[in-house]
Amino acid sequence: MRTENKIMDMDNLERDWNITANNALLGSTITHVEYMTQKEADGVYWHKRPVMFKLNNRVWCYPSMDDEGNDGGALFMNNKLGCLPVL
Repeated sequence: MRTENKIMDMDNLERDWNITANNALLGSTITHVEYMTQKEADGVYWHKRPVMFKLNNRVWCYPSMDDEGNDGGALFMNNKLGCLPVL
């Protein structure tokens, strides 16, 4: 019974985050792409500099190694390039 509750809770959590992600990103346009500068990385105590992209609503997006923001992360894509690495 507890396992079923955990599965239902995870399903609800995933549903809620899918809605949140869609509201934040769907329909946005990427207006600029560049790698994080060394100064920006130093400002957040990161050793790795990820690629970043700016959306038409002026929001910058960038991959992180985890959801605590401990360091920059690579951006994987399902195309011929496959990955934009950290620098």
